[in-house]
Amino acid sequence: MIVALLASLVIALALAALHLAAPRIRKLPFVPESVTGSFAGGLAVAYVFLHLLPEIAEGNEAIGELLEDTIEVTPLFDLGIFVVALTGFTIFYGLDRQATTRRADKRPDSAGAYWLHIGAFAGYNALITYTMALRVETGYLFAILFAIAMGLHFVLTDRHLEEHYPHRFAATGRIVLAGALLLGWLLSALFAPTSTVVVAILTALLGGSVLLNVFKEELPSNRGSSFPWFLAGLVLYSALLALITAAAG
Repeated sequence: MIVALLASLVIALALAALHLAAPRIRKLPFVPESVTGSFAGGLAVAYVFLHLLPEIAEGNEAIGELLEDTIEVTPLFDLGIFVVALTGFTIFYGLDRQATTRRADKRPDSAGAYWLHIGAFAGYNALITYTMALRVETGYLFAILFAIAMGLHFVLTDRHLEEHYPHRFAATGRIVLAGALLLGWLLSALFAPTSTVVVAILTALLGGSVLLNVFKEELPSNRGSSFPWFLAGLVLYSALLALITAAAG
């Protein structure tokens, strides 16, 4: 467990550094944002369909096996974990709609709306690193692939938040989100998740949030995008995941 914690700390530090460096990464010369965005989008979509959704389903099975001696596991019960994922999806959709409506109406940013939105993303980040040690224990390569998917995802989320809150986010947002990653790791070191039910619920909540953010931010219809680069990211991540899964089996 100590080794997994140390490895997850390295990943948390790398992800925090990506948050802080995101504006510079997005402005790298000779790398158009449409290329990086499309490639990251393909990679993240492959992660969602080939890793995240099966992981949520496995968590549901684990809960059923754990509780089958206590309660009767029915088809309705099987929907429970997906209701949690839907809750995560809905929370972030509501926050995004609030921010988008304010921009469309040209209303000034309110501190309350900003901190609510940033707070939700901070919780999202903390969940990622809180469960990271468990991912490392599952397999280092799986954890690294997950970290790559989330790292590229953070770079694009940075663009989204900067557009909604150009002044507030530049001043405080990146520091808060980077700090939330380290806080999540610290909580995992102090209060390691051990309950199968808790881990499955946290994974599902994170999964719903990831789904919304991936499809909202990384498959944009109103920005220049490149399908070949999207396909390249999708195929590359799918191939790597397939190789690691085959090797682990």
